[in-house]
Amino acid sequence: MLLGRIVDDPPAFSRDGFVAILNAGLPRKRVIGQGILRDRDGRVLLCELTYKREWDLPGGVVEVGESPATGLVRELEEELGITVEVEGLVTMNWLPAWSRWDDACLFVFDLGVVDAELVEQMVLQRTEIAAVHWCDLDTVRERATLATTELLESLADAPLPAYREAPRQPDPVRDQAR
Repeated sequence: MLLGRIVDDPPAFSRDGFVAILNAGLPRKRVIGQGILRDRDGRVLLCELTYKREWDLPGGVVEVGESPATGLVRELEEELGITVEVEGLVTMNWLPAWSRWDDACLFVFDLGVVDAELVEQMVLQRTEIAAVHWCDLDTVRERATLATTELLESLADAPLPAYREAPRQPDPVRDQAR
């Protein structure tokens, strides 16, 4: 059954038409690129965000047609005013739905070790980033999301597997609806 078509859509029963119909109807999953950037004391950079209470690793949503690594580099240029080099994939973390956010696939990359003074050179995109902080694990536990805390605690213990699933976070929106 065809519900609606645009005049310049490929013919419905052609290969291109079939692919277009599938692309229009298949679920889309949000992809996020985040980076672990450490200072020489081993602290991790977390961003204090304007749109949620918890702090998080730098990064953001990958645009259509953009690789997760390229998206991460772009996000850090836009939001922090810095250019980084991706040194490798740490893990891919599936995030369950949380606080009105849909589930997502989170690609976590190693961004290496830098001097702590790098934050003084950052030009923050104030609509999204209120501040940045170098954090030890105790500060991460106090300020970060459960998914970020669990990820960084696990990374401190051993290298992470290529694929992981983040724990489901307490969700006041979902829990209140029950």
